[in-house]
Amino acid sequence: MDTARVKEFLLELQDLIVQRLEQVDGKPFRRDAWERPEGGGGISRLIEGGNVLERGGVNFSHVMGERLPPSASAHRPELAGRRWEAMGVSLVMHPRNPYAPTSHMNVRCFVAHAPAGGDPIWWFGGGMDLTPYYGFEEDATHFHSMCRRSLDPFGADYHPRFKQWCDDYFFLKHRNEPRGVGGIFFDDLCSLPSPAGGGAGGEGATPTMRDASFEHCLNLIESVGDHFLPAYVPLLERRADLPYGERERDFQLYRRGRYVEFNLVFDRGTLFGLQSGGRTESILMSMPPEVRWRYDWHPEPGTPEARLYTDFLRPRDWLGEAGA
Repeated sequence: MDTARVKEFLLELQDLIVQRLEQVDGKPFRRDAWERPEGGGGISRLIEGGNVLERGGVNFSHVMGERLPPSASAHRPELAGRRWEAMGVSLVMHPRNPYAPTSHMNVRCFVAHAPAGGDPIWWFGGGMDLTPYYGFEEDATHFHSMCRRSLDPFGADYHPRFKQWCDDYFFLKHRNEPRGVGGIFFDDLCSLPSPAGGGAGGEGATPTMRDASFEHCLNLIESVGDHFLPAYVPLLERRADLPYGERERDFQLYRRGRYVEFNLVFDRGTLFGLQSGGRTESILMSMPPEVRWRYDWHPEPGTPEARLYTDFLRPRDWLGEAGA
């Protein structure tokens, strides 16, 4: 198990993504290195008030501790009493133009060290997803095709499973609607059997990929991370300069509220970070800079805003894989 190689890849991935997005936006990202008193630290890269990105963050963290927070230990009771470390890159991009979609990507590795020099328990997780405010079929299809391409080398069953897992995970139960058009999501990618009751994603989560080697899992998250830019940047460049007015901006801010609700109520990464004493500024950098809420608002039928709900915020087989 070569965690040094994982960390090297994550730092290189952060640099690569920031450099490319700086080219797209034309403004530099702020660099903020930090240390965590309980152990470890990270590097946050952030842009606010950019030409294309109203707010965007690319965060690397490598943190450790003696006791797992409740959000993690509840799923893995066998980890009780083990020292742990977690490392990953997580990003969220909130474009200025309402026609340009928000996107999120995360790749991570978790290690629970055994007492008295025994074998550690490790697993990988990650994924990427797309949250449009105005739907374009070609954008969603392109994004999903890149997601599938990132997983094709590892087995034909990976993409359908991870797409479904993404659809299930990024779902606002209290709104009975998905956060966006999905992508891929996975957790507990390791060599161990699934914990009782299913994967660490909770009830109904996709089971652990069994008997996967460390090398196989690392290669998979490397591929997912490397496919984010070709999945997202073409959409950003295609939509960033489209003309829009106050109506489109108002709807964008309203829909951003759903993003905030999911991150604060359901997102396991946010909960883990806050419960483990993580750096609040870095954890909450995923939040959009401006948001609006309205009481019991619904779009007028037949409008582009209504079409987001009827045509995009529902389960869809964007690549024609059903029955394959």
